[in-house]
Amino acid sequence: MWPDRSARGGVIDVLAQLIGVHGAPRYLRSDNGPEFVSRAILQWLPTAGIDTAFIDPGKPWQNGADERFNGRLRDECLSLEWFRSRAEAMIVIENWRHHYNAVRPHSSLNYFTPHEFKRQHHPSTHRAVFQE
Repeated sequence: MWPDRSARGGVIDVLAQLIGVHGAPRYLRSDNGPEFVSRAILQWLPTAGIDTAFIDPGKPWQNGADERFNGRLRDECLSLEWFRSRAEAMIVIENWRHHYNAVRPHSSLNYFTPHEFKRQHHPSTHRAVFQE
């Protein structure tokens, strides 16, 4: 799924779907980019019971987990591929995402995959999303 570029049709709908599957986080951490400073999102977050936690400009280490993931995605997938179409990009990135979450063990998770780790530590949130 590739959301449209509007806050209502894109970011908010994707966040609502993720909350439906995984539950709402206490905070949504983001930089101050245009996606997360739009009025629609700032108005929607409190209705979902989510506070904001902005990353200070020029301080990416305040969100090290995302920065590390972004680097892995870039180094292990995006930099290795030459996408000829949006459809091809969607397939390749989805295959990488599935491998990252459901196949590949992570040393930071005691060598469990993220899906295995979540099943063990949050069994009540186990849903069909894990049936990949």
